[in-house]
Amino acid sequence: MEFKFLNTFRTIVDEGSFTKAAEKLNYTQSTITFQIGQLEQELSASLFEKIGRKMVLTKAGEHLIPYVNEVLQSVEKLRCFEEDLAECQGDLRVGIGETLLCYHFPAILKEFHRQAPKARLFLRSMNCYDIRDELFNGTLDLGVFYEDVGGFGTSLTTQTLGTCSVVLVASPETKEIYPDFITPDRVIPIPLIINEPNCVFRQIFEQYLREKSIILDHTIELWSIPTIKKLVKNDVGISFLPKFSVQEELDRGELVIIPTEIANAKISAVCGHHKNKWISPLMQLFLDLSNGMTIK
Repeated sequence: MEFKFLNTFRTIVDEGSFTKAAEKLNYTQSTITFQIGQLEQELSASLFEKIGRKMVLTKAGEHLIPYVNEVLQSVEKLRCFEEDLAECQGDLRVGIGETLLCYHFPAILKEFHRQAPKARLFLRSMNCYDIRDELFNGTLDLGVFYEDVGGFGTSLTTQTLGTCSVVLVASPETKEIYPDFITPDRVIPIPLIINEPNCVFRQIFEQYLREKSIILDHTIELWSIPTIKKLVKNDVGISFLPKFSVQEELDRGELVIIPTEIANAKISAVCGHHKNKWISPLMQLFLDLSNGMTIK
């Protein structure tokens, strides 16, 4: 059985289609089809079936995934067999939540590259739910995210990096006009400037607004935390963010905290990987460096 056939199968599963797998592996479509055909012939089982215009996994294909993962991980172990940590090389795929990446990880990433100069770090700023899901399916080696997304049960192994407060912030001028976010049953004509709907701290604040029957004017969705803060500082609206991400602005008096009655307004950051993932030297280095930090 050809190893490359197994790698092609895993790539199709990861990418979601034969066409995308061909692009990623730099193969022609016919090569992908041939390799899967050969694999199916060797296994005496159909791995994909066409439903409508899509090729989807058969039951046999679904059952094959953990076996293929085990083989690919074993090959990865062999590639690192003769390497010690100081000479670590290879690829590491890491997804990190935007606020954590922006405010806590630059120094860690610098040290990672210092200790593993031959490594290739594929780093992505991602939504925490997407990080969790990609750790499940193996497209990420490690994820740094807020464990408040939940839903990973015993499938992921995580190490806690710390717990941080989340605060409602505004410019001093905006707070003078709208200081009360505690009295219920109100309409407050100001926008919420925040990340996309699956942002963990956005979900906490929007739940609070629903419980209080507080209605804001509208929501401005932005991906960049620095841009969100700049707009809030310039009286455009309010935001609900991890305190560490606005601490400098609070210290300078550019932003102020508006009191709320959000119970336990804290979120916990973790670094995690799939429980069945082999911990390569690169992964161990990243885990060790992450474990040495404190998020609060």
